[in-house]
Amino acid sequence: MNPLGILSSKISQKTAKIAVSGLGYVGLPLAVAFAKKYKVIGFDVNEEKIRVLGENNSCIEGVSNDALRLVRENFTPTNDEKMIADCDFKIICVPTPLDERKEPELKYVKDACRMIARNLKKGQFVILESTTYPGTTDEVVIPILERSGFKAGIDFGVAYSPERIDPGNIKFTIENTPKVVGGINEECTEIATRLYKSIINAGVMEVRDCRTAEATKIVENIFRAANIALVNELALLFEKMDINIWEVVDAASTKPFGFMPFYPGPGIGGHCIPLDPYYLAYKAKKVGKMIRFIELSGEINEFMKIHVVNIVSTALKAINKTVRDSCIAVLGLSYKKNIDDIRESPTIKIIEELVKMDSKIKVYDPFVTALETLDGIFKSETNVKSVLKDADCVVFLVDHDEFKNIDLFECKELMNNNPIIVDCKNIFDENRITRVGYRYYGIGKLLEGES
Repeated sequence: MNPLGILSSKISQKTAKIAVSGLGYVGLPLAVAFAKKYKVIGFDVNEEKIRVLGENNSCIEGVSNDALRLVRENFTPTNDEKMIADCDFKIICVPTPLDERKEPELKYVKDACRMIARNLKKGQFVILESTTYPGTTDEVVIPILERSGFKAGIDFGVAYSPERIDPGNIKFTIENTPKVVGGINEECTEIATRLYKSIINAGVMEVRDCRTAEATKIVENIFRAANIALVNELALLFEKMDINIWEVVDAASTKPFGFMPFYPGPGIGGHCIPLDPYYLAYKAKKVGKMIRFIELSGEINEFMKIHVVNIVSTALKAINKTVRDSCIAVLGLSYKKNIDDIRESPTIKIIEELVKMDSKIKVYDPFVTALETLDGIFKSETNVKSVLKDADCVVFLVDHDEFKNIDLFECKELMNNNPIIVDCKNIFDENRITRVGYRYYGIGKLLEGES
């Protein structure tokens, strides 16, 4: 009898048991979604995270404590790998960062595969969701899993289905976001598709194989990275031409076809967009190709962090100060608005560069308590007033809603003479800012003096 044959009936009868390895921004929401219908074992090596989850307290912003309590009968968090041994489906949702050479770091994927291989049985199924380069499932995952003595596609199933989690997005969740699935053969694709269809009401698209599914995820994010790089480069140009890039993009957005708006910023963050160009570039070199356009996009987006530092230096120079002599307030530690996710946040590099210039740095973020950098941990002030007191310059790196409601008159009185605002996310109206008495600078806006 086909060892995989029974899995389809287990899905139909909701008797399948699911293991999710990695309970972070991807794994925990997925585990909760499955736990609404199946028994789920959530595995993570972080003991503190398991303790917190065991008390029905969430460890990420995207999953509420109430959501955990609703599935507590079906969801068991653990750091005991033996508890996943009897799970029918083992889903890998671990981080895939870059190493110091900006090459893929697959340590966590490999560790998860070794752990699964030690606890793998005939008739079980392994799915990788972690973002990675095309070929990872075939070239890295399967060889490790087959050390179990079983044969992929015969004794156990394998598929790749890229995660599509968007932290902070309450409109699109796992259940209403279409899924892409590619297995190592037709049967594996069909089984994995059936599993995801049981929890997703937005549809599941089957693709030819794992490489196609892996490439789909890479393309989704490189599309965004490349377009952000394009508008960042235009911002750099338009700053010299007295053209406001934000107005240009908004005007171009009125065209009902052929244009999609992207906006400049201080760099890109998160678990995918900053990394995927380098993942694909790594794989391209392995097959003897150079992807110059994509690599250049990564370089432009990376440069925006340095550009922010240059704007700060230019602004301070205009009032006869230097970065070294100044107190700089940095507002926004997460990588995008209204979330606590600091993965690959541009703020990290910007702070490190300012520290190299001997600036005094104060930070504030309503969602993040502290940010770790190469120069130590920067703890968030408790409020806006505290961070702005005696500051020469305030740099807005994230457009949190709270920042849009700041009392500019009151804040001006807290800062030193000739206060400077560097607005990297177009939060404020520059005419209003200058009327209040600030010197105003922003990405994609005229930099020579006040507007």
